[in-house]
Amino acid sequence: MLRASDLELIINLRKELHKYPELSGREEMTSRRIARFLEELGPNRLICGIGGNGLAARFCGSAPGPRVLVRAELDALPVNEENDFDYRSVNKGVSHACGHDGHMAVAAGVAKYYAEKRPEKGELVILFQPSEENGKGAEQVIHDPVFEALRPDYFIAMHNLPGYGKNEIILKEGVFAMASVGLIAALDGKTSHAAEPENGISPAHAVSRLLDELPRLADRKEFGSFTLATVIHARLGEIAFGTSPGHAVVMATLRACEDSEMDMLTDIAEKLVSRIAEEEGLKSSVSFDERFPSTVNDRHLAKLAGETAGELGLKVNEKKDAFRWSEDFGWFTKESRGLLFGIGAGKGHPELHNPDYDFPDDITATGVEMLVRLVDRLLEEENG
Repeated sequence: MLRASDLELIINLRKELHKYPELSGREEMTSRRIARFLEELGPNRLICGIGGNGLAARFCGSAPGPRVLVRAELDALPVNEENDFDYRSVNKGVSHACGHDGHMAVAAGVAKYYAEKRPEKGELVILFQPSEENGKGAEQVIHDPVFEALRPDYFIAMHNLPGYGKNEIILKEGVFAMASVGLIAALDGKTSHAAEPENGISPAHAVSRLLDELPRLADRKEFGSFTLATVIHARLGEIAFGTSPGHAVVMATLRACEDSEMDMLTDIAEKLVSRIAEEEGLKSSVSFDERFPSTVNDRHLAKLAGETAGELGLKVNEKKDAFRWSEDFGWFTKESRGLLFGIGAGKGHPELHNPDYDFPDDITATGVEMLVRLVDRLLEEENG
């Protein structure tokens, strides 16, 4: 499907993107590099500045039909790369340790294909989305007024997955990736001299109780599917040996398979913080950050992806359980029918978010072929 010269072109683009990674919300140069690539392809329209640094290329057919949106992510992670190849990150403490450079290259390959072979009917939108890693980008895109002109009938995306055989296609109907949210519990008491702690109100015991009780929330009988609460940070007072602390913060990541159970888990966690604070004579507040809804795959689209993989002679792995990690593609699957599928990056490949991770270029062609065939089938099927 892709000529060897085209494949080389998008792999070179991938390595350039890898060398100059940018964090969520700061993807200005990444967006410009993608825009330059897309401008040369001559899409029907190129829209920049969507939801921040996002951009989208539209490839339109000559007759009305459905609209299919293929999404890739612009942002990188605050991970210091430990690789030593020529295109390693030049931005200290930042790297494409999740493979978004590869996802962008695959989407660029899809754009290259449709630049030369426009849909007969309907429309393909290729969206390069900002701020996936912090869970804010997809929601920002959806709430951007420009998005109304791009709102599709179908959303499709791929994600590389180490631990699976190269070019293996990983599918699941229903919940593919779990919902998650970051909980921030602030506790306020009263400082005192460390020699007279009885004159203050220390949150130390409340912190100890939260460290113990927050992880056990997920074991409650109310939950019908997998839930998880992981304490990720705690801070008590300041480094001042003469002062008994009066302030503390405890942070945890809450996860649930279903959005409804995520709502239940956050409510229970908030009440736990409030109860412990009251019992310890403290004031408390709870806030939430990096909210990811569950990513829910449409049954028909998952079936279509399995058939497409079969036509390409690819191994299909149909998962029984959702991935525990989260993806802000879930904001899109709340809007319309969607599919997020995985492509194996290799069983011995470094894991996502690791400092020695690098996207395997030999799965690029598979990503392009899967997406192009899925788009074609959706447009043909809908147009009947």
